[in-house]
Amino acid sequence: MENKVNIQALLDAGAHFGHLTKKWNPNMAPYIYGKKDGIHIINLYKTAAKIEEAQNTLKQIASAGRKILYVSTKKQAKSFIAENAKIVNMPYIAERWPGGMLTNFVTIRKAVKKMAVIDKMKADGTFLTLSKKERLQTDRLRAKLEKNLGSISDMTRLPAALIVVDINKERVAVAEANKLGIPVFALVDTNTDPRKVQYPIPANDDASKSINLVLGYLTDAIEEGLSIRKQEKEQAKADKEAAKQMAEKGAKVEAEEVVEEAIVEEAVVGENDKKEEK
Repeated sequence: MENKVNIQALLDAGAHFGHLTKKWNPNMAPYIYGKKDGIHIINLYKTAAKIEEAQNTLKQIASAGRKILYVSTKKQAKSFIAENAKIVNMPYIAERWPGGMLTNFVTIRKAVKKMAVIDKMKADGTFLTLSKKERLQTDRLRAKLEKNLGSISDMTRLPAALIVVDINKERVAVAEANKLGIPVFALVDTNTDPRKVQYPIPANDDASKSINLVLGYLTDAIEEGLSIRKQEKEQAKADKEAAKQMAEKGAKVEAEEVVEEAIVEEAVVGENDKKEEK
């Protein structure tokens, strides 16, 4: 992994600051170093270990060509969620989690397809045949769909994993993923239950710097996985082309051998004919 987790960078980003001790979740105890001024302090060495574990798995998922869904609708995280997802061309939800997004994915896909239908109507002129009121309603529907589902328009099947910031706020998304057996990689603060996700990353999920830094580490791993996949595809293409050329070369050599054998055979037959004439 090229981008190693830097403890000092995590410290500078404030990733170690948890919530007030009275708001803690006891299940976070293994990740807590101590407390200061009534605030729990997260053990950043454990944070780094969990980030590296998540990186290795995310790299494998990405190299297999699967989609990873970024999720967070909280103010501090939504812009970073969108930015990181766009870097690796992955789907994301940063506005509102549509109920049944995963568990009722077929219906969500139908809603997404409505956007394509409206775009087609505008392209072929059908849209202009509608009344002014109908055009206005259709435009409003298109804008609403784009806002809520535009960022997942290319997700044609269920994602292989979720990356979540603040599992308390995104509890519906986490619950749907768990129901379907989709692994969740998530920042877990001291007020959350890390047992709800398969890959918990103990870190401050309220500070912008902390969120952006951790997401950056995960995105780097995905980017590396995509690079591996690209190289494998290029190698496979090169191998296929080489095999094709070898087959063509082999066929050419075989054809030349057949022609040569025919010439030799013809010469032998001709010689035998001359002997018979004598």
